[in-house]
Amino acid sequence: MRLDWLRSEIARMRGQLRAQEREIRMLQRAGVPTASAELLLVRMRAKVDDLCRQRDALRKAESEVR
Repeated sequence: MRLDWLRSEIARMRGQLRAQEREIRMLQRAGVPTASAELLLVRMRAKVDDLCRQRDALRKAESEVR
């Protein structure tokens, strides 16, 4: 069950990343400073990377049990 949750959370956060990237591009085209939005994007990417590491470790642990 935890593996399913991790997969869905990664997919959800990737959708949020795409939305944030679109928003940043729109702000840049409008000439609005985007430094804080870009920092948020970096933190979001780090969180997704962490979730992927957790998913991979859990997947490996499950395969070792079988």
